[in-house]
Amino acid sequence: MGRTLENKQEIVAELKEQLSQSQMAVVIDFKGLTVAEITNLRNKLRESGAVCKVTKNTLMKIAIDGDDNWQPMSEFCKDSAAFLLLKDDIGGAIKAYQDFQKASKKTVIRGGVMEGRALSEDEVKAIGDLPSKEQLMGQIAGAINAVTTKVAVGIKEVPSSLARALQAVADKEQDAA
Repeated sequence: MGRTLENKQEIVAELKEQLSQSQMAVVIDFKGLTVAEITNLRNKLRESGAVCKVTKNTLMKIAIDGDDNWQPMSEFCKDSAAFLLLKDDIGGAIKAYQDFQKASKKTVIRGGVMEGRALSEDEVKAIGDLPSKEQLMGQIAGAINAVTTKVAVGIKEVPSSLARALQAVADKEQDAA
């Protein structure tokens, strides 16, 4: 049974809404995946706030038409494409996909789009290798903590070294007298 025009417009509107909330899109070739495997991938992605959309390429092309941020994705809209729409935890979502891919060995990354730029499979994987926001914040907090500890130790040392210097001056003046 074919989809009605109204139904297609709803799908396009939903795609536009989900794209507006996404920071990055990854297009995969999902040929050969079973419904259960796609459900499994969706569940893995959900943990990182990402969604997997399986929709007709023509509907995705309509959704991205005229949107400079997502337009480069049109080059990946062919054959059996699924669209991974990544929101906040980009690295976590890519890692979740890669874990799924290692187990299923059936999908291939065609490419991705981020900030109006088409990304190759290698670039998508490189983004997946970056530390998460939480890891970066932990590293920054650790670095700040180390600096403040050094500053605190340095400040604590100032009065005693100043006292030693004053004492040395006083001793020197006493010896001279």
